Amino acid sequence: MTTTPTSPTLIATLAGHHYTDPGLFRQEQEKIFERLWCCAVRAADLERPGAFRTVPIGRESVLITRNRSGALRAFLNVCRHRGAQLCTDESGEVRRSLQCPYHAWTYDLDGRLVAAPNLRKMPDLDRTARGLVAVPLREWLGYAWVCLADQPPSFEETVIGAAAERLGDAAALDRYGTERLALGKRITYDVRANWKLIVENFMECYHCATIHPELTEVLPEFAEGLAAQCYVGHGAEFAEEAAGFTVDGSAGFGRLPGIEDAQDRRYYAVTVRPQTFLNLVPDHVIVHRMFPMAADRTRVECDWLYLPEVVASGADVSRSVELFHRVNAQDFAACERTQPAMDSRAYRDGGVLVPSEHHIGAFHAWVTACLGDGR
Repeated sequence: MTTTPTSPTLIATLAGHHYTDPGLFRQEQEKIFERLWCCAVRAADLERPGAFRTVPIGRESVLITRNRSGALRAFLNVCRHRGAQLCTDESGEVRRSLQCPYHAWTYDLDGRLVAAPNLRKMPDLDRTARGLVAVPLREWLGYAWVCLADQPPSFEETVIGAAAERLGDAAALDRYGTERLALGKRITYDVRANWKLIVENFMECYHCATIHPELTEVLPEFAEGLAAQCYVGHGAEFAEEAAGFTVDGSAGFGRLPGIEDAQDRRYYAVTVRPQTFLNLVPDHVIVHRMFPMAADRTRVECDWLYLPEVVASGADVSRSVELFHRVNAQDFAACERTQPAMDSRAYRDGGVLVPSEHHIGAFHAWVTACLGDGR
């Protein structure tokens, strides 16, 4: 619920309880994260058949594995016998099958029930019907995206279309060849803040001059408070003295092969709702995936992706990693400072958005529309 400020230059935010109410958080899990496509795992993390990873999507644990044919498959991480969690580790590798640690019901990598104690005494048990519950999966940008909805929305419209809308050109993202890049670094952050505070922070740059000295040295226009996401197709230009997108402005690793001249020496930020951020610079791509764990806690996995030959050579990527790691740490600290005040009577009716933050109002409208009458 929002209020209407008296000043025409200001737009109301969501009220404070939207960031603290466990009931609202459950509704967001059900009506947003369990109904939309979420970026789950990097496909290359599951390199061989039998490799698996479990990820929290909404209120579910989703198990993603690579089958014997080399395809990725996703299932609810629940044994169909008595409901025990099938895989209790976050990641691992099995030889040919997934076995429940409770009663040893065993499934192949396509989710079919293949074995169980005393199975011969249950000739009427339909192994296919009692297989694992499949979850729709799509691969894009080198990641597996999953959707828990019975009828998933169009991936082309809600995921690919969202990126194309931001960049103003459906081919602009393809030129980075993200699916062909290699993982140079991954950092996982445990942020003690509501997921919406993190999205809002990423979307605006009103705060950049205050808390991001390293970033504004490389992207001086950010010091003016205007976020790249305010304008379709706009990418913030590097400072003249910055040779690359690094913590000290030193050179990076050359231009990715598909980058056009108009994209060179520019930074593009893309929000793919509900939980993915794409950061595009000429020599690497940074991908954030958010996993809301509670109303006041969010896990964020951040990947730095480079050309495979850069990673294979053992090149020192620390200066480019350090730049956005500092940005992440600064942003998440700001969100953690904000979270306690969401319960304050001073924020009972919410706050306001200044003109350079007005696009966040569209995000708030989207959240409330997703929740419908339950908001």
